[in-house]
Amino acid sequence: MYKLKASEWEPEHFKWQVEDGVATVTLDMPERKNPLTFESYAELRDTFHKLQYAEDVRAVVFTGAGGNFCSGGDVHDIIGPLVNMDMDGLLSFTRMTGNLIKEMRNCPQPIISAIDGICVGAGAIVSMASDFRYATPRAKTAFLFVKVGLAGCDMGACSILPRIIGQGRASELLYTGRVMTAEEGQSWGYFNDVVPSEELMAKAYSMAAEIASGPYFAHSVTKKCLHQEWNQSIEQALETEAEAQAICMQTADFSRAYHAFVNKTLPEFQGN
Repeated sequence: MYKLKASEWEPEHFKWQVEDGVATVTLDMPERKNPLTFESYAELRDTFHKLQYAEDVRAVVFTGAGGNFCSGGDVHDIIGPLVNMDMDGLLSFTRMTGNLIKEMRNCPQPIISAIDGICVGAGAIVSMASDFRYATPRAKTAFLFVKVGLAGCDMGACSILPRIIGQGRASELLYTGRVMTAEEGQSWGYFNDVVPSEELMAKAYSMAAEIASGPYFAHSVTKKCLHQEWNQSIEQALETEAEAQAICMQTADFSRAYHAFVNKTLPEFQGN
C-alpha cells in the first residue's frame, strides 16, 4: 500500500509541522498579511492531495503568522499578471485555485482553520472550505471579489457558503464584499467558536487532538459523507450512510470500542 510520511515533507512556500498526528499549515508572510501566490496555491493543492496517502496525519490545522490569517491573492504576484493573461491562462489559474478547494474537501483529514485578523478573498475561501473554523474577536472575513470587479462565484463560494450561513446572508457577502465580523460569523454559524487571540491556537489544537485520538477511518468516512451528500436526495443519502456505516462496523476500532464499553474502560482507537 502506498503510504507517505508527511513529517518528512519540506514545503517551500509555507511552514509545515507534523506532531502527534496533527499537521499544521502556517502561511508565513506576516509583513504582507500572508497572501497567496501562484507557487503557494500550487503547493497547497499538491500537499492536500498527498494527505490522502499520509500515514502520520489525522487532522490539519491551517493558520497564518503575525496576527492575520490570509489577505488573499497577492496584488502584485497574482492580480497584476492576471490582467494581461489570455483566456487559456486565466482558465488554467482559476481551475488551479478551484483544485485547491477540491483537494481540501477530498482529503480524508478534517481541517481546522484558526483565524485571527485579516481573512479575505482566497483566504476567506480557505477558511470556508475547512471543516471547523475558530476565530478571535479581531477576525475580519470578506469575500471581496466584487471589490476588484469580479463575481462572487470564486473557488466554490456560491456552492459552499450558502450551506454554512444560508442563501440570504451568503448573497449579501458575495454581492457587497463587505466584512463579516467575528460576532456575525459566530451567530450565523460560520465560526464554531470565537476566543481571545491568546487562546486561539490552543482551541484549534484541542479539537485537532480530539480528532487525532478518535477513530480516524470513521472520521474520514464522516467527512466524505458530509461532502458527497450535498448532491444527493434523502433516499440516496440514507443508502450512502448505510453502506458507509456497515463498512465502519467491520473495523477493529468498532470492536475496540465495544470491548472497552463492556470492560468499562476508554477505547484506544488506532484508525483501522
